[in-house]
Formats: sequence, structure tokens, C-alpha cells
Amino acid sequence: MGSKERYHWLAQNVKVSGVDDMVLLSKINEDAITENLKKRYMDDYIFTYIGPVLISVNPFKQLPYFTDREAQYENPPHIYALADNMYRNMMIDNENQCVIISGESGAGKTVAAKFIMSYVSKVSGGGDKVQHVKDIILQSNPLLEAFGNAKTVRNNNSSRFGKYFEIQFSRGGAPDGGKISNFLLEKTRVVSQNPGERSFHIYYQVLVCVCAMSVVGLSVEEQDSVLQLVAGILHLGNISFREENNYAVVESQDCETRQLLAFPAFLLGVPQDGLCSKLTSRMMDSKWGGTTESIAVTLSTEQACFSRDALSKALYTRLFDFLVDCVNKAIQKDQEEFNIGVLDIYGFEIFQRNGFEQFCINFVNEKLQQIFIELTLKAEQDEYVQEGIQWTPIEYFNNKVVCDLIESKLNPLGLMSVLDDVCATMHAKGEGADQTLLQKLQGQIGSHEHFSSWNKGFIIHHYAGKVSYDVSGFCERNRDVLFNDIIELMQSTNSLVQTLMKCTPHYIRCIKPNETKRPRDWEDNRARHQVEYLGLRENIRVRRAGYAYRRAFNKFLQRYAILTKETWPRWKGKERQGVLHLLNSVHMDQDQFQLGKTKVFIKAPESLFLLEEMRERKYNGYARVIQKAWRKHIAVRKYVKMREEGKTICRRGGRERRDASVVPSASDVLLNKKERRRNSINRNFVGDYLGTENHPEIRQFVGRRERIDFADVVVKFDRRFRVKTKLQNLFLEYQALCESFIQSRFISQTPTFVATCLIPWAKTSLKTGPSLSWSCFRPELWRNNRPGP
Repeated sequence: MGSKERYHWLAQNVKVSGVDDMVLLSKINEDAITENLKKRYMDDYIFTYIGPVLISVNPFKQLPYFTDREAQYENPPHIYALADNMYRNMMIDNENQCVIISGESGAGKTVAAKFIMSYVSKVSGGGDKVQHVKDIILQSNPLLEAFGNAKTVRNNNSSRFGKYFEIQFSRGGAPDGGKISNFLLEKTRVVSQNPGERSFHIYYQVLVCVCAMSVVGLSVEEQDSVLQLVAGILHLGNISFREENNYAVVESQDCETRQLLAFPAFLLGVPQDGLCSKLTSRMMDSKWGGTTESIAVTLSTEQACFSRDALSKALYTRLFDFLVDCVNKAIQKDQEEFNIGVLDIYGFEIFQRNGFEQFCINFVNEKLQQIFIELTLKAEQDEYVQEGIQWTPIEYFNNKVVCDLIESKLNPLGLMSVLDDVCATMHAKGEGADQTLLQKLQGQIGSHEHFSSWNKGFIIHHYAGKVSYDVSGFCERNRDVLFNDIIELMQSTNSLVQTLMKCTPHYIRCIKPNETKRPRDWEDNRARHQVEYLGLRENIRVRRAGYAYRRAFNKFLQRYAILTKETWPRWKGKERQGVLHLLNSVHMDQDQFQLGKTKVFIKAPESLFLLEEMRERKYNGYARVIQKAWRKHIAVRKYVKMREEGKTICRRGGRERRDASVVPSASDVLLNKKERRRNSINRNFVGDYLGTENHPEIRQFVGRRERIDFADVVVKFDRRFRVKTKLQNLFLEYQALCESFIQSRFISQTPTFVATCLIPWAKTSLKTGPSLSWSCFRPELWRNNRPGP
């Protein structure tokens, strides 16, 4: 490997950049954490640990350590190491795993999710079917990004939908299925965008997704229908309305602009008149007594525009759901065994103007932060208390109070319940409903410490900071013609939380270092603010004071039972005593573990590595015993077969006789059995086993231009296999056979030979005869076998 190809963890004498695990920081405060992340970021170390939590800083450039060569879990802080840990835990513990990737918009969450899925595809095995599933998993990313990602003022490839991707595995660890759950697609982006932003990528990069659609199994006709529907939604936006007799009419009634209505109708496959009628009127059911009557109500211009936009949003949403279903059908499996889930959702957003969409996005991020707190800070400390472990509680901010402010259904009602009540009483679009919402919010939750109002809306004190929301359009965007966004938001959020709670979670906390989107640009205030609201300081404190590993007694005994004879194959006493016996057998210090009521807690990762190393040694030892027995069995069978083939037994008068004529010769036995010498494996296959090039004292007895064909050390033994003569060097030239004697001795009991005297002993020309004989009694005697007359 050349110097240019060496990576920072392979090179020697590399520069140490900060601390790779911030649990080891000497000072624990926001400034020290920010400074450590900055040092590593400037040296292109974008990953840092806090125990098992991975901190990732967006480098805004391509880095060299994301190839196949880095797919090893021994690497220092790396996203591949986290992915490998998930995969191994799934196989060892038979438990589903998930990774929660959080951070604000533009922090690198989508790229992190793609790296995890790519790594799992690389390290897992499988045949053609498994490879087909891997291809779909990887190709689904560009397809869903084309229809679900867009350019915003903060991110050029911002995810505008939530995605939970489950990679399903067989018992053998091969990915043989998958499932995608999507939620909270920002469908309003189809009809309106903030200044400086764009609609979804598909409207600017049509050809990107064609290859991906082929991989996931869409036929050519289905691909044409998808693109035709995308074009139809685009042309719906060209339809405009004007007011006539207080009612809305389509402005494309003259011949010149009639195509503005005809073309989208053609693309959507509906009659032109039917489309015009549905955009300017709606059916209302009225009940009088026991009869129901449908009445066509003509819409105003404002209402007609709202219906057009609602139709565009509904069509795009259902098209997106169709693509997700196509991916799921292509990789679905009948029975789920194990899975690794990857959650990729748009990050926390704070814009100059924040509307209903930002409110929904920030609420979901608030729930994810609550999950992180519940499972890393609160749950860990509660577990210590329940197990009776000695522990000093650490204070932290629990954002459950903010979640209750938004979603509470009890008294006092949460913001969503108030919004739902106002939307239920709306009859027409207008600013009055938004003002009513603001008044009711002020009356219901105005005294809440995390809520305040201003002249155009309200302010919520989120975990990531204060966000001011403009209530203009809040009610209209929530009161959708086809379905209610709030109901969908609540259902999808609750379903997501329940799914995550069933898995063993892993965490990636992404940080955006700047707003310029340029590499090596670090804004201290921005980074420090993210460090603060992500709760990294509290996470470090809990991790430093806590225990790196905890496991139930029965699972601990099951995994490490092989370490002692008393616990293998099964411990017969109490589980607690069995665990204590195992820990004492490896001589683990008493301050490195505690035994709770049902679990064992091990403090340092090094102590866990000790257990794993001892376990591997035991397995290796038993594997060698099995291999030795098997090789012995094969050798005995081979010997018996050769013995039976080399003799014939003749029975005459109860006597046995060996027929020497069928005994194989030594050349027959060794035919095609030549093997390389053990010490020549790492060098070229040449005959110079002395390395005369590095020994000028031996080389001087060879001609300057002579090539040595063979050179080796000769040792003679007696009948008891004791060394009879001293070591000699024998080397063969093209024209002569030379022998030199090296008098050697040991120095200070070390197995190092030192040459003290070199004597040329013999040099015999090979031209005088075709063969030579060497005396078995005196090494200086040679015999030149000349051919007969």
C-alpha cells in the first residue's frame, strides 16, 4: 500500500486530533465539547463517540474513507463501526435493531442513512435472490429521493418526508426482504415554496429515477403512467380562476388558452368538462327528516384555488405512496425474522417564516428527542434504581413537557386539540379562523412556561430553541379536503414511536457546522447551540458515571458459559452465583462490575473485551482439538489404504507372505506430493534459503558473476536424532558445489547464532562427473562419480 493510499487509522505516527470518545474529556462543558469537535472536523475526523452514541459533523465534501476497505468494525469512530455493531448484535442476541438519526436540516442525516444501508449490503452474504434484494434496497434511495427530496434554503437535498426502512434478514444473516414506512410527506411543496426553494427533485431531474424504477420492478407502461401523472400535476398549476357573478370560473374559456385546462385533463385521463366542474363546485349532502339530498355548491375564486391545490397535493401523495408500495412488494417476505431499522426524517427547522409544515416537522423531532431522552438518560438512570445499583442521579432537561404542550388530550388541552376544534367549526376559508385559533390558544395554554404569543402567531420553546409560528393559513392547511393532516400526524407519530420502542436502539447525532455549506468552515455559535440542545453534555456525564454493558443473568450465562467447566453446558445453581463465578474466573476487578437484582453491569468496555477474548480463546482451543482429531483420522485412513495397496497376502497353511514385487517405491509414494518449505512462503520460490545476498562472508567463496541455484544449512543427526556434526552451509553454483563450515555458538541462552569463523571446506567441479556422493562419516570427503568407460 502506497503512502497516498494509507488512511489515518492505518498510518503510523499519525496526528492525534482531539479525543475520539468524549467520555474521556478532562472538562465536561459545552465549550470543551465544541472545541473537541472543531479540532477533529478541521482534520477531517467527522465522527466522534460518546460511548455508543455516534456524533457526525457534516463535512460538505467527499471523504476517502467510505469504500470497501473500511468495512471493518475495528475502525475508530466511524459510521461503519456502528452499522457493524448493529448487525452483530442482531445475530448474537436475536433481537431487532434500529438506528435513530437526528439533527437539524442539512446536518447530513440522509447521507448517514445511505452509508448504513450500503454497509449492511456489503458485509452480508447471500445468493442471487439476496443480491436482488440488495439492489432494490440501494436503488430505492435515488427513487424516493427524486420524489421526496427538494432544495431548501438550508439544504440542497433536504428530505421532505419521513422514512423508516426495515432491512429484514434470515436466520443466517442474509438480507432477504425489507419494508419502507413513509409518513408526513410535505405535499404543500407541490403547490407553493418559500423564496429561494424548489419543488421536489422529480420536476427538475426526470431521467434520474427511470433506472431506479426499472430495478424495483415497474414495467415500461407503469413508468410512463408515473411520469404522465407527474406532468399532469405540474400542468394543474397553470389553471387559474376569475370571479364572475360572485362565483369562480376557469380563465381558459377562450380558444387561445383552452389548452391550459385540456392538457392536464388529458394527462390525468379525465374529461375536460368534468375536471372544470369539480374545480369550481362541490357536492354537499343535506339531511331533512329521513331523506338525504345532494346539492352542487358553486365555489368562490378563493375556494376554487384551494380545491385545485388540494387535488394536486392528493394526487402527488398517492403517487408517492404507490412508489413506496412498489418497493415493498419487490422486497416483501412472508415471515419476518430479524430486521435492522433506519429512521431518516427531516430535521428540526427554523426559518424566517415558520408555518404549519414546520410545526409538524418540529413536533416529530420533538418526539424523537423524547425517545432519545427516555432510552439514554431517563431509562438508564431508572434502571440503576430498579436494580439497586449505587448511583448518583444526574439532572437533565426532559422535553416531555413540550410534547404534552402540543399533543395533550387532557385538561389543559394541547395545541393540536385546540387546532382540531377550530378546524371542526370552520365553514369557509378566511383569516377569521386563524385569529380564532390564536385567541383560543391564548386562553387555553397562554400561561404555559414553554408557550407565548405574538401579534401574528405564537412561540413554542422547543428543545432546540424558540420557534415563532405564523398562524396565517394554519387552519386551511390542516383542514384538507381529502383527509386531516393532524389525524395523520398523530397516527404516524404514535406508530413510529411504538415501532422504535420494540427494537434495540442506536443513535447518530448529526451536527451542521455552518450555513455556507462549504468545507472546513466552522461557526462556533451555531455548533455550540446544537451541542447544547442535543444534550451532549448530559449524555457524557451519564455515560461516564454509568456502565457500558448490562445483560440479564440468564443471557450472560448463556453467552459466557464456555469459560468454565462448572458453567458448561449449563449452570446448575442460582443464576446470580453463576455470573459471579464467571467474573471471578477471569479475575475481573470488583470495582469493574456490579450485580443488580436481575442483571449484571460492567463498567468499562475493556472488561467486556476481556470476556470476549477469553470466550474466543476457548472456542479456538476446542476447534483445534476437533481439527487435530479429524486430521489424525484422515491420516490413519490414508496410511491404512497405502498399506493395503502395497502388499498382497497369500494364505498357505495359515502363514502370511508379503509379495515384495508390489511394494510401491519411495518415488511413487512422494509423486506429486512436493510442497514448499514453510519458511519460503513469504519469499520468491528460489533455492537460496541462506540469503547469500545479505551474507558477504559466504558470498566471497562464489564467483562474482556466478548464479547460486541452491543454498541451505545442513545438519547431520545420529541414530538418536542428536546433532552429530556442526552446522554447515551448502550452496550450489552453475559449475561447482561448494561447502563452507561455520563455527557457531550460543550467546546468553538466547537462540541467536553468531558466526565466529568461516572456513572454505570444499569446492568440487560439476564438469568432472554427473553425480557426487557425500560421506556420512566425514563431511569433508566427497566422491566424484565418473561415468564408466
